[in-house]
Amino acid sequence: MSTSEPFETVGRKTAARNTAARSWGERETIPGIAARRGPTAIVPRDSIAGRSLGAVIAIMTFLAALAAGVAMLVAGAASDWQSEVAREVTIQVRPLPGRDIEADIAAASAIMRQARGIAEVRAYTRQESASLVEPWLGTGITLGDLPIPRIIVVKLLPGGAANFGDLRKALAAQVPSASLDDHRSWIDRMRTMAETAVATGMVILALVIAVTVLSVTFATRGAMATNRTTIEVLHYIGATDGFVASQFQRHFLVLGLKGGAIGGGAAMALFGILQAADSWLIGRPGGEEAAALFGSLAIGPAGYVAMFVVIVLMALVAAVASRRTVSHTLENIE
Repeated sequence: MSTSEPFETVGRKTAARNTAARSWGERETIPGIAARRGPTAIVPRDSIAGRSLGAVIAIMTFLAALAAGVAMLVAGAASDWQSEVAREVTIQVRPLPGRDIEADIAAASAIMRQARGIAEVRAYTRQESASLVEPWLGTGITLGDLPIPRIIVVKLLPGGAANFGDLRKALAAQVPSASLDDHRSWIDRMRTMAETAVATGMVILALVIAVTVLSVTFATRGAMATNRTTIEVLHYIGATDGFVASQFQRHFLVLGLKGGAIGGGAAMALFGILQAADSWLIGRPGGEEAAALFGSLAIGPAGYVAMFVVIVLMALVAAVASRRTVSHTLENIE
C-alpha cells in the first residue's frame, strides 16, 4: 500500500475485497474475516421470494399442462367420433300416402347394395324402430298409427369412394320418400369443436407464459434490489454485465425447472389417475355410456410428451425473462 494513498480509498478497497470474499468464497484469508469454503450465489437459493415464485411457476405449469392435456383429449375424442360417423350413412324412409313403406325400404336397400364402396346395408325392423322412439314416446306404440320413418343403416368400406350425389339422385327417382344423410354436418361440427379446443389450449398457454414472465420480471428486480451491493462489488472487481445476467439466468432456470416439474408432474399424475379410473369403469354400469360420450380418458404418449415440453418451456421462459430483465436494468443503471 502506498503511503500517499488516502486512508479513505484504502478502506473502500478493503471493504470491497471483504464483501467479494464473503460472496464468492475467496480462498485467501483476509484479516478479521474468516475465509468461506465454496462459492455463494448472488441470489439466495432458498428464500421466501424464491419459494413463492417456485409455487407460482408450479401452478402456472399445472394449468398449462392441464390445458394441453384436455385439448388433446377433446381433439382425440372428436377424431374418434369423426371416424365412427364417417364410416356409415343412414337412409330415412318416410311413410307416404299411397306407398308401401316395406317396398320402399326394399328398393332403397337394393340401390345401396349395388353401389360402389358399400360394405353392409341393414334396415331396421318395426320393433327396432319402436325401440328408438320409446325413450320419448313410451312403450306400447303402434307404428301404423304414427308417421314414424324407418331407418336403413349403411356401412362403408374402409377407404371406399361412394358417390353420395349419384345415390341421392337414384333414391329420389325410385324412392321419393327416402332421404340420405352422410352426417357431413356433424363431422364439420366435431372438427370445429376440436379446432376450438386446440385454439383455447394455445390461448391459455400464452396467458400462462405472460403471467410467468411478469412474475419472473418482478422477482428478478426484487432480487437485484436486495443484492445491489454484491452486484456493485462484482462490477468493481471486473465482472461483466453478461456474467451477472448469467448468474440470475441460471438461478431462475433451476427454479423454473423445479416449479415446472412439480406442476407438470401433478398434471401427469392427474391424467394417470383419470386413465386408471377409465379402465376401472369399463364393464361397469354406466361405463360404456361414459366411454361413448367422452371417449377414452387416456392422452397417450403424445400427451405426456406435450406436458414435458410445457415443463421445459416454462423453465426456459423463466430463465430468458430473468436474463432480459437483468440486462435491461444494468444498462439503465450505467
